[in-house]
Amino acid sequence: MTRAFCLDTSAYSEFKRGRAEIVEIISTAIRIAVPVVVLGELRYGFLRAKQKDKNEGELSSFLEHPAVEIVDIDDRTAAVYAEIMIQLRKAGTPLASNDVWISAAAATEGLPVVTYDNDFSRIQRISAIVLQSE
Repeated sequence: MTRAFCLDTSAYSEFKRGRAEIVEIISTAIRIAVPVVVLGELRYGFLRAKQKDKNEGELSSFLEHPAVEIVDIDDRTAAVYAEIMIQLRKAGTPLASNDVWISAAAATEGLPVVTYDNDFSRIQRISAIVLQSE
């Protein structure tokens, strides 16, 4: 399995649930890119949950790991986002905007996206490692 990748929100959530496959991938990674969009989605979920402080603490610990890197959105990423949106529109397969931003960040970093969301496999610009939910 890949040792450098971009982490999707669904993969982080399954990692925190202890799903063996994603735990193995994360534990052997040399680089884990986490787009700021993923952080926004996670924190939105935390605000709606009963264990907000616990979730924030676990996320903070995760982000401190030496292999983890927060990936910001910049002008290059915005250009890739626009290209992916055009490609999806032409193909008649629109996706949620956040998924496109995550994909654009992954493409800009030259990394595959690790996810549990099959929608990422529709984006030609990236490689998606789609794990299966049980």
